[in-house]
Amino acid sequence: MTPYGTMRTHGAGTLRATHTDETVTLAGWVAKRRDHGGVVFLDLRDRSGTCQVVANPEGNDAVAAAHDVRSEYVIKVTGTVRMRPVGMRNDQLDTGDIEVEAQHLEILSAAQTPPFLVEDGIDTDETIRLKHRYVDLRRPELAKRIQTRAKVTSVMRQVLEANGFLDIETPMLARSTPEGARDFLVPSRLQPGEFYALPQSPQLFKQLLMVAGLERYYQIARCFRDEDLRADRQPEFSQLDIEASFISDEDMYALNEEIMAALWREVLGQELSTPFPRMTYAESMRRFGTDKPDVRFGMELVDLTERLAGTEVGVFRGAIDAGGSVIAICAPDGGTMTRKQFDGWVDFAKARGAKGLAWGVVETNGSLRSPLSKFMSPDEIVAIVEACAAKPGDAIFFGAGETTVTQALMGAVRNAMGAELGLIPDDQWAFLWITDWPLFEWNADDNRWEALHHPFTRPVEPGATFAEHPGEALGICYDLVLNGVELGSGSLRIHDAQQQEAVFTTLGISPEVAQERFDFFLRGLSYGTPPHGGIGLGLDRLVMLMVGASSIRDVIAFPKTKSGDDPMSSAPSPVDHAQLTDLGLRTLPQTK
Repeated sequence: MTPYGTMRTHGAGTLRATHTDETVTLAGWVAKRRDHGGVVFLDLRDRSGTCQVVANPEGNDAVAAAHDVRSEYVIKVTGTVRMRPVGMRNDQLDTGDIEVEAQHLEILSAAQTPPFLVEDGIDTDETIRLKHRYVDLRRPELAKRIQTRAKVTSVMRQVLEANGFLDIETPMLARSTPEGARDFLVPSRLQPGEFYALPQSPQLFKQLLMVAGLERYYQIARCFRDEDLRADRQPEFSQLDIEASFISDEDMYALNEEIMAALWREVLGQELSTPFPRMTYAESMRRFGTDKPDVRFGMELVDLTERLAGTEVGVFRGAIDAGGSVIAICAPDGGTMTRKQFDGWVDFAKARGAKGLAWGVVETNGSLRSPLSKFMSPDEIVAIVEACAAKPGDAIFFGAGETTVTQALMGAVRNAMGAELGLIPDDQWAFLWITDWPLFEWNADDNRWEALHHPFTRPVEPGATFAEHPGEALGICYDLVLNGVELGSGSLRIHDAQQQEAVFTTLGISPEVAQERFDFFLRGLSYGTPPHGGIGLGLDRLVMLMVGASSIRDVIAFPKTKSGDDPMSSAPSPVDHAQLTDLGLRTLPQTK
């Protein structure tokens, strides 16, 4: 079979001046139709692109059929490739030097008038576009993104298979292990009252593949999480899932850098510099207030706690006395902001749970114009300006409170302000590894320790029990970040049953509960488990960044809305009573 089948000889977007005088057959959709005094011009679009077709009234029957054609009709055209007249060429099209003079035109399928224009840059409500997604996907920009996604997965497979990895599928119907996000549950008809869970990730199964001795596994895996949605979240998503035995974290760094370099070279035509920089989790939080920092611009966080140890500023004094921190960022030339803009940043902080956000502007004499300056000593002002490396005309913003909360707040302010001030370049690819993650984080609401990655992460210290200082334990973890977006998360895994038991104990999971939830996995570990590790890379996020889209919905063929609905198929939807009865289920009345 040829790339275009037997119905056509070429793709519409593949024709060039070198095809002049050739007879070709094309098939596709009519993007535009123009009737110029009996001569009909059609822009014919297929997956490969668009070219112009001309139907003249002399000498053939094509023009009669062309008069009946409308937008989005599917047609087949046979004709001769001609150079366009000088002055009529279109530099906006790859096929802009030529046109096809039609000898025969056949309407293969008529079309209703589309609900919106099938062209890029349209201002149409997203719900309408998603309801008619099959039409929306014809738009060149969106179609190109889906094709790019296919190219990305193809290159991934090539790199991994060249490194000895096997493409292995793991179950879609699995056991619910209620850790992290909520599971999507699937009732079993044959075992009434019991449920499968759609996998949040293939984590346990891919580790068991290592126990099985298959050594190197990968999968373009479908994953499901019943969680609140954002621009970069969907209830179902795809990730490149990798696991390997007898490897170190250095092996994982090298493999993933090889994958990224191949993607940028083969898909974007760009060369990446490897190895990627690395930064510890602690340093990332200290400098940027986030575990996924955007390092394309400055405005790094500055801890002023020691310099303000004797301050009389009430909000700073209270934070320091409570064991917290005072953290600042310096906005270059931020002094040009209006009072309304300063108040807007205060509101920004309050919307994120802070009591407020202090600010000051550095004057030409080095003083600080601020509502708080009258409470600061001259030495404190000098120390603040020096620590922030601030120049006259710069603005300094201050956050105060519990250290990790204040770091996160100022990190969010930094990102938003950097974008607002135009400090973030859009022509850089800033890859970064975040390493040495804490194994556990304290959940104050539930009064217990939680796994920061997942409970199967290998500790840095072999044999650690974590009983006395869980918050100080580090794991062999690594996240890959690109331009402030987490692409993926990975780690080396626990392969010792006693070590796994120690982690479960710290997490408050008793041996009985561990057996109930993870019995099949723990049983597998007891049969000789090799040292192993892996990573899961978010395919949707990766492609979103590569093509410059603002949402992963723009790189998924049939996405859900922010509320998890599918306007096209009206999912989720009620099911009839007979289906529920067959499953032994009934629904409860919902209060709106």
